[in-house]
Amino acid sequence: MSEAGALPLDNPPATWVGETTDAEPQLQSGGGAVGLTREWHVSGDWTVLALRERYEEFRQRVATAMKETPDALWDLRALGRLDTAGALTLWQGWGLKPPPRLLWLPEHVTLFSQFMQPGALPRRKRSLKPGLDLANLKLLAFAHHAVDLVALVGRLLLDGLQMLRHPSLIGWREISANVYRTGAQALPITALVGFLVGLTLSYLISKQLKTYGADIFVINILGLAVLRELGPLLAAIIVAGRSGSAMTAQIGVMRVTQELDALSVMGISHTVRLVAPKVLALAISLPLVALWTSGMMMLGGMAAASAQLKLDPMQFVHTLPSVVEPVNLWLGWAKSVLFGGLIALLACHFGLRVKPNTESLGQSVTQSVVTAITLVIVVDAIFAVLFSNVGV
Repeated sequence: MSEAGALPLDNPPATWVGETTDAEPQLQSGGGAVGLTREWHVSGDWTVLALRERYEEFRQRVATAMKETPDALWDLRALGRLDTAGALTLWQGWGLKPPPRLLWLPEHVTLFSQFMQPGALPRRKRSLKPGLDLANLKLLAFAHHAVDLVALVGRLLLDGLQMLRHPSLIGWREISANVYRTGAQALPITALVGFLVGLTLSYLISKQLKTYGADIFVINILGLAVLRELGPLLAAIIVAGRSGSAMTAQIGVMRVTQELDALSVMGISHTVRLVAPKVLALAISLPLVALWTSGMMMLGGMAAASAQLKLDPMQFVHTLPSVVEPVNLWLGWAKSVLFGGLIALLACHFGLRVKPNTESLGQSVTQSVVTAITLVIVVDAIFAVLFSNVGV
């Protein structure tokens, strides 16, 4: 005796309600051959589920049939179900073009028409020199970035002149907010990293100078290296990874959510509303962050010199202005201004190039950080060569 609501055992259903069964995909010849001419009947379900793990098998069977009987009639009218995966399998087996004689249903036309568009299925070209082709692609991508970056700088300069004529266009609140985000909020991490780097650097220098009895020269080496090179460079690298990536992600998300398109529709310039405030804010905040980082590095170096060389901190403070010329501080500041504008400009450049998908957003953020850090180091090396005789 069965329970109430249970299915009777003597009449089990073939399938449950809503369940679908994939029919076996079939490719059969028929119609009788006249020379090399015959008919090929495609039946069953040619779907992603029915063809799973058998795409290559059926693609080869279709290709072989096309090769052996190029003038055969292909009949698709007996197909049960056909999706893009099945249509692509047939299309590739046919050699990326429809056979000369084809019978199909109207609903099949839509599936196959997507493959007939120019560039829908790019063919793979075998290259005799894959390394050279890759280098050419990299060079072409670099050229595209360079052209777009120059165009962005040009638009920024033109819009800058417009903002000077009409100061009401300047986004003071946006500049203030970016100064706070890129400057004030970056102080804790730059302080920690700067102190530890200065501590480590001073400790290693002290170990070497102590061997030769030149303990006092730790102030000269540390002061010149930190104020002129390491402080601005370390601050720029931290800000590029922290704030540059955030700027790229912010503009990229605006691209994904079509906010940039909305700004264009309203006639609002992207450079006036987004790029200019970020460039100005980072050019203002990064020199201050660099000075803060340099101070923390000097504090860490002072602590290591006091512990390693028993050097009085007050002597360190009094000796530093006399052995390090002020021009080194101004040179470090000038580099920081350039670094800030460059990081923000690259962040906005890669943010505006984001395509409306999440994969492009992640790639652009990564490219922005890597490019900004690399370019900062390159520019710092150029400054070091050009001003090698200044303040030393």
